[in-house]
Amino acid sequence: MSSNICLPNSGKGDDVNINKMLKSIKQNPDYDKVGMVLCHNGVVRGTSRDGRKVKRLRVAMDHEKLAHIISGQKKIAGIVDIRVGIAEDRDLAVGDDVMLLLVAGDIRENVIAVLTDTLNQIKTTVTNKTEFFL
Repeated sequence: MSSNICLPNSGKGDDVNINKMLKSIKQNPDYDKVGMVLCHNGVVRGTSRDGRKVKRLRVAMDHEKLAHIISGQKKIAGIVDIRVGIAEDRDLAVGDDVMLLLVAGDIRENVIAVLTDTLNQIKTTVTNKTEFFL
């Protein structure tokens, strides 16, 4: 079974790097079973859900919960690999990448369902964001 990726905060912002994450997926020994890699790229919006102007954002995360979610999702039939990068514990400006989630699997139906479910679980149980307003 392949491993998920949740890179530690290096302070350089390279823990949310789609090229590195995709390259690591392509190195998976089971990559020949992949028919689709789907990506979620969350970015800092200029306005909050309630319409206030956002100046910056900080994200904290629970690494243990993330590992548990990824472990469970990777057991779903058709899923080959899942990679996650979250820009945690630093100030993010409007337009900065907050989170990348890549799911690699056999067919569209499996990959889309797992990406959606994994994203929803991460957003509701793993990450905690603090918005700073203008």
